[in-house]
Amino acid sequence: MAFWFYQIATIFLFVYLCFLKINIDSVWFYAGSVVYGLGVLFCIVSVSNFAKPAKNGINLKGLYRVSRNPMYVAYLIYFLGCVLLTQSFILLASLIVFQVSAHWIILSEEKWCVEKFGEEYMSYMKKVRRYI
Repeated sequence: MAFWFYQIATIFLFVYLCFLKINIDSVWFYAGSVVYGLGVLFCIVSVSNFAKPAKNGINLKGLYRVSRNPMYVAYLIYFLGCVLLTQSFILLASLIVFQVSAHWIILSEEKWCVEKFGEEYMSYMKKVRRYI
């Protein structure tokens, strides 16, 4: 169920963003621009780190040293930047649905990783936080 909420929220976020305007005469524009830029940067770095796992299959380099889920964190930061840029409460509500469903997906992914990688992943979980 969380998967479908996540997918629908993601599609809605991207499509709805196409119809929103950015108000550049506001302090929210500058804050949103910084948050948006950080989100894009973190997304690029986390995807790059994800593409180069260790031989055992567990990512331990780059952003994965400080977060077990840097891509999800990057998406949250990116979309939060979009919320600030557009000042849309509907987009904010969608982001909340997106993030709650992402959290449930992360919990199921972690369960799968524990089953697949065993003690090695559990040790990683003890050293590195789920988000930040």
